[in-house]
Amino acid sequence: MAKESVGQGACGHTGMVEAVKKGMAGEAVLRDLADLFKVLSDHTRVRILHALLKSELCVCDLVDALDMNQSAVSHQLRVLRSAKVVKYRKEGRHVFYSLDDDHVVSLLQDGLDHVME
Repeated sequence: MAKESVGQGACGHTGMVEAVKKGMAGEAVLRDLADLFKVLSDHTRVRILHALLKSELCVCDLVDALDMNQSAVSHQLRVLRSAKVVKYRKEGRHVFYSLDDDHVVSLLQDGLDHVME
């Protein structure tokens, strides 16, 4: 008896499968989402984001709050900035960082709620 190949309607739920396919985001969008999760998968970056969830902070405040060196914090902030997860503003010689928008706040808060459940 020949096996039916996967992806050829083997389960008989073609209507449901077609509806799912039509509702799925495009490959480029899903790749971008995977890249966002990669950025969020670093413990140091999550620590920075958690601090920024509490308040806008300048680099030197992040260094003090996280007990890290300035070079390491700045490097991680560049990664977060390029991923559009944080934004910055300059005030004199200080650069202040905050979470980019409410979506990032929600993503972090939902993630925290989930792991603390």
